[in-house]
Amino acid sequence: MASNRLRSHPAVASAIALALRGYLAVRTVGWFVTRPQTRGVRAIALTPAGQVILVRHSYIQGWHLPGGGQEAGETAEEAVLRELREEAGMVSHGAVRIRGTLQHRPNFRRDTVTLALVEHVAFAFRPSLEIVEARAFDLDALPDGIAAGTARRLAEWRAGQSLPKDW
Repeated sequence: MASNRLRSHPAVASAIALALRGYLAVRTVGWFVTRPQTRGVRAIALTPAGQVILVRHSYIQGWHLPGGGQEAGETAEEAVLRELREEAGMVSHGAVRIRGTLQHRPNFRRDTVTLALVEHVAFAFRPSLEIVEARAFDLDALPDGIAAGTARRLAEWRAGQSLPKDW
């Protein structure tokens, strides 16, 4: 009963709210300072007809290059092939070429993304909780809503440009 009176008092309620905001601020700073760097992969996956495979996630807008996290002890090539199997339903592929590595820092995260070109990808997509659609598009007829980073990576690859430092 005494605790209810303390919480109902405006000064106590303000002090508790201030303490919680302070705690959250300190925790956030600590998280940004100590967060380990993550590694991920993305694929420019081309079908035998030369179309690019793009995916739509359930939790973010737009069409994206397939990809995801790189697990400990896994090479970038192994990770990109695993992600293509998981996200697009890849059943076979041809040559895999690593294009390079970029830094990606959304919301102060420290991500390193390796981009690979995977040729002759055959796929049989099955929707999942994460990926709601995967389709192949002609490079001259990319869909509306393509993510800006995806559009940049495809344009750089088509122009024969090297990768920039940042995603």
